[in-house]
Amino acid sequence: MSRFFRQAGDSDSDSSEESDEDIMTSGDEAEAPKPSTTAKPAMSRFLVTAGSDSSESDSDEESSASNSDDNETNEEGDDGEERTQIRILSAVDKRLKEMEATGKVMENALKINDWMAISNEFDKLVRMIQRQHNLSEPVPAFYVRTLVNLESSINNTLQKEKEAKKKMNASNAKALTAMKQKIKKAVKEYETDVKKYQEDPEAFERDYLSLVSRDTSTNTTVQVQRSGSGGVTDQVDEFTTVGKGGKVMQFTSESIFKDLQAVQEARGKKNTDRAEQIRILEILVGVAATSYQRIRVLLALISSRFDYNSSVSSHMPAELWLSAQREVDQLVSIVAADPNYSVQEMTDDYDELVERSPATEKGIVRIRGSIISFIDRLDDEFTRSLQNIDPHGTEYVDRLKDEKVLYCTICRAQAFYEKTSQGEPLGRVIMRRLEHIYSKPDAVVQALEAAVDLSEVKPAMTLTQQGTTSVLVHSLCVYLYKSGNSLLRTRAMLSHIYHHALHNDFHTARDMLLMSHLQESIHSADVATQILYNRTVVQLGLCAFRSGLIKEAQATLQDIFTTQRVKELLAQGVHQQRFHIMTPEQEKAEKQRQLPFHMHINTELLEAAFLVSSMLVEIPLLASIESEEQKRKVISKPFRRLLDFADRQVFTGPPESTRDHIMQASKALQDGEWERCRDLIQSIKIWSLMPEAAAVKEMLAKRIQEQGLRTYLFTYAPHYSTLSLSLLSRTFSLPLRTVTSVVSKMIWNEELSASLDQSGGVVVFQRIELSRSQQLAQVISDKVAAMVDQNEKTLDIRMGGTGGWGERNDGNKNEKRGEQTQERRGRGERTRGVRGGARGRGGRFSQGLGNQMPSHASQRGQ
Repeated sequence: MSRFFRQAGDSDSDSSEESDEDIMTSGDEAEAPKPSTTAKPAMSRFLVTAGSDSSESDSDEESSASNSDDNETNEEGDDGEERTQIRILSAVDKRLKEMEATGKVMENALKINDWMAISNEFDKLVRMIQRQHNLSEPVPAFYVRTLVNLESSINNTLQKEKEAKKKMNASNAKALTAMKQKIKKAVKEYETDVKKYQEDPEAFERDYLSLVSRDTSTNTTVQVQRSGSGGVTDQVDEFTTVGKGGKVMQFTSESIFKDLQAVQEARGKKNTDRAEQIRILEILVGVAATSYQRIRVLLALISSRFDYNSSVSSHMPAELWLSAQREVDQLVSIVAADPNYSVQEMTDDYDELVERSPATEKGIVRIRGSIISFIDRLDDEFTRSLQNIDPHGTEYVDRLKDEKVLYCTICRAQAFYEKTSQGEPLGRVIMRRLEHIYSKPDAVVQALEAAVDLSEVKPAMTLTQQGTTSVLVHSLCVYLYKSGNSLLRTRAMLSHIYHHALHNDFHTARDMLLMSHLQESIHSADVATQILYNRTVVQLGLCAFRSGLIKEAQATLQDIFTTQRVKELLAQGVHQQRFHIMTPEQEKAEKQRQLPFHMHINTELLEAAFLVSSMLVEIPLLASIESEEQKRKVISKPFRRLLDFADRQVFTGPPESTRDHIMQASKALQDGEWERCRDLIQSIKIWSLMPEAAAVKEMLAKRIQEQGLRTYLFTYAPHYSTLSLSLLSRTFSLPLRTVTSVVSKMIWNEELSASLDQSGGVVVFQRIELSRSQQLAQVISDKVAAMVDQNEKTLDIRMGGTGGWGERNDGNKNEKRGEQTQERRGRGERTRGVRGGARGRGGRFSQGLGNQMPSHASQRGQ
């Protein structure tokens, strides 16, 4: 068993010798057990100091002598007990032994001129010295002596190589040249120590030994007791809390800057214990006596928390994040309470080891740091944690509760920057605050602001002062419009538009988007801003739908649904392409830009709004056309594709999904069964997710009645010469005034070739049959108009314009040139049977937003 109690410093040769002895004496162990005779020689041999000049033979003699003495001592033990005094080497001595062993290998390699081996061993020695630096230990005299000796040996070897007739091999010569550069760099790095050593080697080594003996703790004597029963007990007189290298760790406010510098120098280096660094900084926060000391330590502590475990975990653990958040709050509170101290990114150079105060600085003490960077990192880590938590579990809800404390921290930072008049970081922190409230309902914003009112440090703009959430968002955005950079202004504008759309203020949101001209330049923005743009446009489409503006809603949602990548464009999912495989870097970047679940826009609700809007626009259009040529002109390709697929079905069962309800409702509307269409649309369960679900269903019933009337007139007008308005009113359960209004609009828009006789309460249809030549002339006219429009678009691009991105061009539709286009389209003399001459495409948005929308959806991901 004595083999297994050997110390870490025992050599391999001793192990082999002892193993041989154990094997040879295994048969006699029962007669003469001697457990201590193998441990003592091994230890005594390795207790020779670094400065000993005794030879190996002398060491062996001393070792054998000590063995015999120990044996005699052990045999004289009282009461059958054996006591052995074992001296444990300190960590400093162990590291010094490792260096000396490496130096011995280099010395042997130097005798045979093996510079490749010398280079490898020197690299090991440099790594050992680097470990010394990490532990804040002095440079060993052995290392300085090795540098001086190697430099001399290299110079001698190079001189001999020049004079030698037979040159060394290429690999060895290359290693010699590399060693020359390494030694030159090392000597330059330790130039001061090398000079001191060259002046007086003995004095240099004495200084090092005295420094080591002062810094390291005393060796502890461990007494190992072996009783007759074979039990082993350890007795240690007393313990002292020590750090790495045997140093006693004592932290005071007087040495706080020195300790802080040691921690910062070890930051980022290999083999640095980050948890230990954080623990030391936490102690330093407790011993800090002045505001300057607390600020300096907090800046280092928060940075260390963000660095901890960054490469292992995809997001910051919640406990660590909360600690960092509390420390940021503490830091902001200190600098906000005392205006004599300010944390800034750009400051003059100052001595970091000297205490600074307003009296010594004769004014404000400016400390190098960045609170806004901590705010950004806190917010990003919070978002990243939500991205990696299952949104359908309770953990997500618990984590989401931390948004309140984060919002309070952001508001405190805003108050600090307002107080110190730092414009650039103030704009960034206001943007962070705006991103937390622009897309939330009023109740949630009020809850967040209520927590801010309880804080001691408050910004100038709060909900209590502004009155409503809309006024608060307006104030924050106006500040960014005036003082923010281009990116902040763009994001503030989009957030402002989103907030108006969320509160059903469609016309204000639409006008702001059109006047900003963002649709012309959004393709050159960063991906995050493009995502925000897509979200804003989609929310604007939902706002139009909730407000009953069906054509505007369809035109606004058209572009994003045409791409069939809705989730990807809204950063709510990754689009899977069949023949494209993303690299790990691309996949990681795509996941990082995904929005947390609580910020998602329900895509099923979005699709329901788009398809219902398309149904109400497309079904009357289909009823108004006759030839196959005209049927190819579609407004909503996604809706038409689904409708064609439904028409090809041989058997249609009861509707199950949202799409099934809408497709069957579309067929019912085509057949004139508007009541069945209404019932199918209102039975869609997804409407319950809208806050105004009852009002939306009532609005849809009214729109279905009106579009059912239009479809009926388009379909059955050829069979009537006159038609009673009261009959239409009873058939579609609409007021007579509403029926009159719908028919008048159709006649005015040239969708219906008829006249209105209000005295008789009838519609008088006019039959004008077109010849085959006239029908072909209409087709040619449309194609020529499309060609002219395309030429104008191409010319615009060559002249440096946007190529007509500010206007829509759906299929062969030519409606984006205003009055000039209307004149080209026939001035009312083109008619088709009893239908008017204009195409009646429906979904035209020239008076609103549609003609101004770019194909922004195609820009995401490029």
